[in-house]
Amino acid sequence: MSTNSPSTTAPVSESVAALVRRARALSALGGRRILGITGAPGAGKSTLCAALIAALGDSAVLVGMDGFHLANNELNRLGRRERKGAPDTFDVGGYVHLLARLSAQTEGTIYAPVFDRSLEESIGGAVGISASVPLVITEGNYLLHGTHGWDAVAENLDEIWYLDEPADVLEERLVLRRRAHGDSIEAATAWVRDVDLANAHLVEQCRDRADLIVHVTQTSDLPNPAASPTTDERVAR
Repeated sequence: MSTNSPSTTAPVSESVAALVRRARALSALGGRRILGITGAPGAGKSTLCAALIAALGDSAVLVGMDGFHLANNELNRLGRRERKGAPDTFDVGGYVHLLARLSAQTEGTIYAPVFDRSLEESIGGAVGISASVPLVITEGNYLLHGTHGWDAVAENLDEIWYLDEPADVLEERLVLRRRAHGDSIEAATAWVRDVDLANAHLVEQCRDRADLIVHVTQTSDLPNPAASPTTDERVAR
C-alpha cells in the first residue's frame, strides 16, 4: 500500500499512453490493486481516468470519491451547503471503508455509489465491482489530504498519482468549465477565485506524498473535461 510519506521523485512529464502502460503493469501484479488519481481541481483527473478505463477495458473499474458527498439535507443541517466540495463535506469514513473492502475483496460483487450531477445527490449501489477485476481506479481531490479523516485513504491504495498543472492552466480550465454550465464570465471568475483555487491550494500542499507527480502530455485527443464533468458542477475535477 502507499506509504503516504513524502515523495523523493521529481515531477515528470508522461504521455497518456505511458500512464496506461504503468496502470496495466500495476494490474498485472496479481490480486486486487487500487490506483488513486489526485490533483487540484481542473488538473484533468476525470479525463485521465476515462482514458485509463477505455484502454484497460474489463481489467479496471472506476470508483469515484464524489459518490461520498454528504446529502444536501445533511449539508444544510451542518451549515456547509455553500461549501459543498470542501474536505469536510464528504462521508470520509464511508469512502475509507469501501476502499478497505475493495482492497480485501476475493469473491462476489461490491457496490459503490456515484454522484449524479443532475440531481446533485449521490446514488448508492450504482457501480458493481466484481472480485475478478484486478484494478480499481479511484479519483478525487483529497486522496492525500491530512485532516477530517482523509489521512486514512492512502493506506488502502497501492499507488497514488498526483496530476501536476500550473495555476494559470487550472484557472483557465475552471473558468471555461463554469462558463460551459451557463455562468457569466463574472460569476465564473469569482467562483474559481474564491472557491476552486482555494481548494486547489489545499490539494497542492499534499503533492509530495504522492508516489508519482506527473504532468500529462499529449492530451489533445482526449475529451474536454469542461464539457463532460462527472460530478457536481461546483466541484471541479
